[in-house]
Amino acid sequence: MSFSFDFSGKNVFVFGGTSGINLGIAEAFADAGARIGVASRSQEKVDAAVARLSRPEAAARGYSLDVRQAQAVADALASFARDRGPIDVLISGAAGNFPAAAMSLSPNGFKSVVDIDLLGTFHVMRAAWPHLVKPGASAISISAPQAIVPMAMQVHVCAAKAGVDMITRTLALEWGAAGVRINSVIPGPIDGTEGMARLAPNEAARQGVIAAVPMRRMGTPRDVADACLFLASDAAHYITGAVLPVDGGWAVAGARMGLG
Repeated sequence: MSFSFDFSGKNVFVFGGTSGINLGIAEAFADAGARIGVASRSQEKVDAAVARLSRPEAAARGYSLDVRQAQAVADALASFARDRGPIDVLISGAAGNFPAAAMSLSPNGFKSVVDIDLLGTFHVMRAAWPHLVKPGASAISISAPQAIVPMAMQVHVCAAKAGVDMITRTLALEWGAAGVRINSVIPGPIDGTEGMARLAPNEAARQGVIAAVPMRRMGTPRDVADACLFLASDAAHYITGAVLPVDGGWAVAGARMGLG
């Protein structure tokens, strides 16, 4: 099930918007009339996403970059804003993950995830500020259940995503007076994504996850996209600083994944 939102003429930039959940979010905004910009590290994925997200009324724009590089992030946002105008909706979705026990996780492995998820989120938000519509813009971070539920084999992600949600809450305080809203969305187990393939790599693990979801199904990218459409819309004009799970109740049930 999907709902009708109109973002005609709005400018939406999605970091990580070339695959998985974030591509689904970008596509939902494109279908709702928005002009889209996306960024990720792979030029091949950027090119494919631009082709998929372009519409007759507006071609999408794509940028190959690493969110760990602050200047690259700033340059991409400035380029998009020069081309399209101020940004109405910003989605920060770049992420990294792999299962690893804390005692076998190298300092560099821990740092890599923190740099992508947490430092990358800071780079995106800081660089976006000069280009956001004020008042009226909406910024959304794509967080993860690890931000609120401790998980074995995920100490690096738990730390990084908890920090992402605190960025959301802090910026809600700092940006509220300017009329810019910022929220986090926490996707639960989303079917068909690279992340879920890594965290539930076999059918037994997959069925274990489904059994732990109170609604007894995995979600879809569209489930997450609908939440983002709502939070970015006028229907959510008094919502900021929220951390919204979109997980069928998974976090409430303890978010079991059989990782350790």
